[in-house]
Amino acid sequence: MTLDFNKYAMKGNEFLNHLENNLGVSDRAHAGRILRSTLHVLRNHLTFEESLQLISQFPMAIKGVYVDGWTKAGHKKIKTVDDFVQEILMEDANIAWKDFSSKDEIIDCVRAVIATIKLYASAEEVEQALGTLPKKLQEMFESSEL
Repeated sequence: MTLDFNKYAMKGNEFLNHLENNLGVSDRAHAGRILRSTLHVLRNHLTFEESLQLISQFPMAIKGVYVDGWTKAGHKKIKTVDDFVQEILMEDANIAWKDFSSKDEIIDCVRAVIATIKLYASAEEVEQALGTLPKKLQEMFESSEL
């Protein structure tokens, strides 16, 4: 098998294009930061096995974003949407003020990321992965149809 890094980049850019459309923005850096923070917070709450199953269907470049800085320290339990939103803000760190103006905007951005993931991963796999999260988060993600 030949490694075709141009193809990986093309598929990663395609994913980001879909995400920009779902977010309603034309700012690649903004979309990338939202993608990164959302994926990193998600992976903190999915089991290791669920993470691997989910990302197996992602484009290679997006897999790289997901695993960047990942340690297998075990997944955390989250209980509320507010806790999830707070984690997104912390993951986005010093630039959060630029990316998000409100809790509702964060939730809309997370939904856009999930909707984009649904274009690449099977509905069953997305449902199975997100099904391991608390009911309130699952309900938030269920409305990720754009």
